[in-house]
Amino acid sequence: MFIDFSSRPPAPGFEGHAPHLSNYRRVYSNSEAQVGRETGPDALRDYLDTYERLGARAVVLKARDLSSTFGFKIANETVAAFCQAHGPRYVGFAGVDAHQGMAAVRELNHAVRELGLRGLNIQGFELGMDIDDRRLYPLYAKCVELDIPVNIHCGANFSTKTPMHHGHPQALDRVLCDFPELRVCASPPGWPWVNELIAVAWRHPNLWIGTLAMRPRLMATPHSGYEPLLQYGRTILKHRMIFGTAFPMMPVPRTLDEFTALPLPDDIRRKWLCDNASEFLKLDQAPA
Repeated sequence: MFIDFSSRPPAPGFEGHAPHLSNYRRVYSNSEAQVGRETGPDALRDYLDTYERLGARAVVLKARDLSSTFGFKIANETVAAFCQAHGPRYVGFAGVDAHQGMAAVRELNHAVRELGLRGLNIQGFELGMDIDDRRLYPLYAKCVELDIPVNIHCGANFSTKTPMHHGHPQALDRVLCDFPELRVCASPPGWPWVNELIAVAWRHPNLWIGTLAMRPRLMATPHSGYEPLLQYGRTILKHRMIFGTAFPMMPVPRTLDEFTALPLPDDIRRKWLCDNASEFLKLDQAPA
């Protein structure tokens, strides 16, 4: 059993022209070639069957609203409709345009209370905002009020249309000092500032780290920069590491196989694969 903390189905409304991400297609070309870029009923059927066959307990889908920056959007309504159509295995996170001020806060409230989404997704580099940008603070406060988690992009991005510094974990430390009740998953896991992210997680017990959009084998590869995740993730942070694929950037079966091959005790592997994400998402407290 496992939880995939990030996945994007081959379904209407989840695709779209996102020119600011064109360099991602170069960086992830080998992995995405194993997945294929086909769409339509057969691709969706294969997608759903894969998670059924592999025994996924939950799969997290994330909306994004970049209307003010890149004119791109995966709507909250699209994510909510997919989750409703395909059952409780699929968990939706909202995406709002933080440039819209209080309208974004109201949209988040609607997405959670009316559409049934269960978290907030913030990709700061796509919004052109650092993690501690004050325009995000009303959204963080709303997450605390609604008792929902937030996913925050952390680490380098490969878009050449926006700077890398938006994902630096030092800014996340400031946010967690200001919002000690905020439940955050930093994903991807902070590269090239992995050690800095680990330090922030060590300081703040309400910060999880999502090991997605990267090949798990890199955590056991010398000089990759990801090795500290394995070292600390099987000791002081073993309760706060979360598995994810970022499908279609990474194929689900291969990513699971590489993760299973990591030198982790079975009980800690189970925490990374399922238990930690279940706690972060409060799955056991979720309505049927």
